[in-house]
Amino acid sequence: MLKATKLMAGVALLALVGSPASAGDTWTMTTTWPSSLELIATDQHFVELANKLTGDDLKIDFYEGGSLVPAGEVFGAVESGTIQAGADWPGYWAGRDPAFSPLATTASLFNAVDYVNWIQQWGGAKIYDEVYGKFGMVYLPYGVTNNESGFRTNSPIRTLEDLKGKRLRLSGLEQGRLLEQLGGNQVSMAGGEIYQSLERGVIDGAEFSTPNVDYSGGFHQVTTHWATPGWHQSASVFGVMINKQAWDALSPETQEKLKIAADATLLWSLAFTEKRASEAYRQFQEAGVEITRYDDETLEKVQLMANKVIEDTACENPSSAKVYLSQLSYLQDYSGWRDASAPFNLGRTPNGPDLEKIRACAEK
Repeated sequence: MLKATKLMAGVALLALVGSPASAGDTWTMTTTWPSSLELIATDQHFVELANKLTGDDLKIDFYEGGSLVPAGEVFGAVESGTIQAGADWPGYWAGRDPAFSPLATTASLFNAVDYVNWIQQWGGAKIYDEVYGKFGMVYLPYGVTNNESGFRTNSPIRTLEDLKGKRLRLSGLEQGRLLEQLGGNQVSMAGGEIYQSLERGVIDGAEFSTPNVDYSGGFHQVTTHWATPGWHQSASVFGVMINKQAWDALSPETQEKLKIAADATLLWSLAFTEKRASEAYRQFQEAGVEITRYDDETLEKVQLMANKVIEDTACENPSSAKVYLSQLSYLQDYSGWRDASAPFNLGRTPNGPDLEKIRACAEK
């Protein structure tokens, strides 16, 4: 009887979430983030705005991370059509295609405004759709943050020498390779596991996200030192994966409304996270965490090492090279005006990887 009940419950769940959307239907959407991490706020903002704009044409039912499927299975759930939509950070799927890594973040390259510029006006949105399209999905980028906080530890990291031998929780393909070159050891784990791992000494330190997200994770309770800036992830992008069959079932008008909701949330997320990061920075100070910053000479050394890692990774993977080629072409195209109007323009033109080397790898 118990088995029969479980079977019926499973069938009911599939009936709820398994059919593609049609006009006036309901979508099921989940995320990779639990409600305890503030990253979920961007997903919630998008869903709230999308539901207002689409009215009776489409209703999105949103479930926090882990409530329907484990975080690592959200990609597969959307790909298979078990659910219609899933919020993510693209870098989690780099094992599927290395191109997902630069779609999520870059090492010492893009800042948040660079991602917005590139996505909106320099062809980035099309590249997201091309990469996710290989897996039967449409992608709407709707979240962006500036650089990650940096490593949180219980012993100070003031120089690159201090990274040697450290077991550090770190996300990202290129990021892990860069850390290994600096003598550290990359440890992969979900955001919800970091607190206990730090508390128990399973890892020596961790990075996760912006200061506000890290504070929401309670990291000030289990670490005493914070090394800034987060050179390993100079910005991050988040968005929603949408099953292509579900997307195609929508009217063009409803599709356009979802795109508008994504664009609006993208801008909102930048201002929201910068405000919250500023507040959390003060909260970490008040909690007694010692905050240090690498000197400029150290950051330039990291930049040169990151360039080499990016070049090597791109030239191993044509799909990754194509993404980097587009990003570096944007940086070159924007550099004239950005540099001429410095310091009053948006960020810096990094001394980045060799564009022509990556172009050659992308065109193989």
